[in-house]
Amino acid sequence: MTPAIIIFTTASAATASRIATLTGGRVHACGPAGEGAAELLPRLFRERVPIIGVCAAGILIRLLAPYLGDKHNEPPVIAVSADGKHVVPLLGGHHGANHMAHDIAIQLGGTAAPTTASDSRFSRGLDEPPPGYVLANPETAKSAMAALLNGAAIALTGHAPWLEEAGYPLVENGTVAITVSEKRAGDTLTYHPQTLIAGMGCERGVDAAEAIELLQTVLQENGLAPQSLAAIATIDLKSDETALNAVAAHFNVPLRLFSAEELAEEADRLPNPSEIVRAEVGTPGVAEAAAIKAGSLLVPKHKSKKVTCAIGIAPEPIEAAHFGGRRGELHLVGIGPGEAMQRTTSAVAALERTTDWVGYGLYLDLVDDLKTGQVEHRFGLGDEEPRVRHALELAANGKSVALICSGDAQIYAMAALVFELLQATGTRAVSPAAQRVMVESHPGISAFQMASARAGALIGHDFCCISLSDLLTPRADILKRLDAAALGDFVTAFYNPRSMRRVDLVEKAKQVFLAHRPPETPVIIAKSLGRPEEEVRVIRLDALNTEEIDMLTIVLIGSSQSKAFTRGDGNMITFTPRGYQRKAEAAQ
Repeated sequence: MTPAIIIFTTASAATASRIATLTGGRVHACGPAGEGAAELLPRLFRERVPIIGVCAAGILIRLLAPYLGDKHNEPPVIAVSADGKHVVPLLGGHHGANHMAHDIAIQLGGTAAPTTASDSRFSRGLDEPPPGYVLANPETAKSAMAALLNGAAIALTGHAPWLEEAGYPLVENGTVAITVSEKRAGDTLTYHPQTLIAGMGCERGVDAAEAIELLQTVLQENGLAPQSLAAIATIDLKSDETALNAVAAHFNVPLRLFSAEELAEEADRLPNPSEIVRAEVGTPGVAEAAAIKAGSLLVPKHKSKKVTCAIGIAPEPIEAAHFGGRRGELHLVGIGPGEAMQRTTSAVAALERTTDWVGYGLYLDLVDDLKTGQVEHRFGLGDEEPRVRHALELAANGKSVALICSGDAQIYAMAALVFELLQATGTRAVSPAAQRVMVESHPGISAFQMASARAGALIGHDFCCISLSDLLTPRADILKRLDAAALGDFVTAFYNPRSMRRVDLVEKAKQVFLAHRPPETPVIIAKSLGRPEEEVRVIRLDALNTEEIDMLTIVLIGSSQSKAFTRGDGNMITFTPRGYQRKAEAAQ
């Protein structure tokens, strides 16, 4: 997970910037008085985000002390001196803090100061094996570590070069028994190397429970530990198969993909080839061929009614990220009106973890502060369909892509077009691979929400939104919707109210609503929301000057029940009551 780098003074900024470059982390400047830190740090800690404070250790301790509990779930927390000379892991030493502190110290030319007993003697604790190894029985590690610190040696069964590299003594007759094996753990301290690949195939639409049960059975019958699974592997045509994705989620491993051509390369090594399968998908086997990609076949194909499964084994732990391909992801990200504070946590997380950003240039500029090496794909304002098509095809190639929209992607933005193209046939159709990508939406705050919030609560009761742009919607339909909204007494937000070419629809809208609303009906005029030049005003409907409105403006017209008043600070507030006064009066 991307670390959060916390600073409180400008003197720490240079070191924080270097750490951000080294770790891919994001700098949070809390200010000398710690503005916001009391809320920010506990939230990051609860979300298990690594925290690196370029500050005194005591500041972090005081802010996080009330939230300390289960040491097994705490994230790394590290204090770094402002000059970068001292790096102290405070929490989560065996959850990555010690190694992170060591790496930071090397890069900054400083000194790491881990205080855990194991790390003062050995470079890695027994309870923090390197990637590719899983400790099967953590409860045995503490006593084993104590024995080693008191001079005992390890009797190792299996292969784990990292133990010797960490400085542990290995002798044939050692008193601390450690086993490294794909087999299920016994009583000794056991590490499971992630060397197994479960190759799987299935009929389309099979129940996920059947697929999970088959793999569980195959593992159990062969005495294999689920923790040794590095990935589930299958043919790329099944990337969107619900059952196989459910199997991967159940065993907490990735789903990795191979093309029919790649699987067919293993045809001569398959003990159970099928010409029926070859005729259907272009390879004589899926489950066995995918499993063999690990290195060799350990367990040949097993079948249930609609699922096949085989197990392959590699001589060393497998880096799943470099094994086969991955299902592409398209994240529909709404970034709000433009102000960083108005971004949702979900949107920020999606932007941080994706590899490619696609969007209109202005939208990409608005999230530049979150960029940590992502590849940008910039498109012009009118290139909506090429933009979406490009994002889908990028994801089809296994990329993790963010399609960035202002406001919310669902509201007058790109989300609907994504699904329109996924459904399209003929010349508008996207590639078959693009049709299988995962699509996830991350809602954002839309302009009508922000405008209402800036000026009170105009959308406190029923409301609707209408776009006045006739580029995609026939003018007659827009006029019909204006009549319906006015007649229905909805609070109404106008998107795209006016352009250089289209200047009269907003004036028509004003006249339509004046026919159904009192002239004093409150109207919000909001320009450039979330940007330095933001301007929000509340006026009367009959005072609306439509010539001052442009494409960066959103207009909200109240209902006949909406009210406006001036507060003591001089700000005009408008809101739409829901009827609580009537409820109170009826109760009397």
